[in-house]
Amino acid sequence: MTSTAPSVDELVLANLPLVGYAVSELLHRVPPSVSRDELASAGSLALVLAARAYDPTTGVPFARYASLRIRGALVDELRSMDWASRGARHRVRELAGTAERLTATLGRTPTRVELAGAMGTDVAAVDRAAQETARRVLSLDAVDASVGDLVRDDAPNPEEVLLTAERLHWLRAAVHTLPDRLRVVVEGVFLQDRSVAELADELGVTQSRVSQLRTEALALLRDGLNSHLEPDLVAPVERPDGVAERRRQTYFAAVAARAAMNATAGIVPTQRAQTDSAPSVSA
Repeated sequence: MTSTAPSVDELVLANLPLVGYAVSELLHRVPPSVSRDELASAGSLALVLAARAYDPTTGVPFARYASLRIRGALVDELRSMDWASRGARHRVRELAGTAERLTATLGRTPTRVELAGAMGTDVAAVDRAAQETARRVLSLDAVDASVGDLVRDDAPNPEEVLLTAERLHWLRAAVHTLPDRLRVVVEGVFLQDRSVAELADELGVTQSRVSQLRTEALALLRDGLNSHLEPDLVAPVERPDGVAERRRQTYFAAVAARAAMNATAGIVPTQRAQTDSAPSVSA
């Protein structure tokens, strides 16, 4: 019996909730000024393009493929929204904070001269920051470069926040999907601050073997993350059809399955007991 592949419209309609979930998840990690409608529009377009480009013969479930395309589109949309320089955003926050402090100290609204003195700048810079605050549109063309460089802003922008959260999501999935011995070593050394000697006693191996397991685990984690986030960084292997490579590929697939499962459920595993339902590979 021959099954008919779903059409583009059917794929889009059946998977529209992926856009809503991705947008809602992202809005929890970005400033409130980010527009839900603009993100939803970018995500919906990515879903349509994913449906048109999807090749079912790859064996990758459409939902997983579309989710990656949608998240990538949302990151691109955030990048296009980030039109304000860090210095400009910082000046707006600094002006508001300085005005609040002086108002509380003086018992009245501070003058422009007082604001400039407290901020260590001139009245013209205060006026520009006030205009930027009123418009909520920070144009780099309207700001003198010497003023824009007065204050350094190290706060991450929305794109950086999202990318960091995304990497942590995949890292958790990769750690929890490690073979048992490798997971014990990684969690013990890096999360529980346990000594190599203690781990060696628990596993019944030598301390040098624990060090080998740690090196093996870190290499597997690195390739597991890069296989999904930076495929070009995964070095080719000498025997792609060998047993070791098949185990690696099984691990990569298990990491993707766990990451997709956690994203769909809206949870991030924090207990080792939560790994029981996820596929794993043998050490």
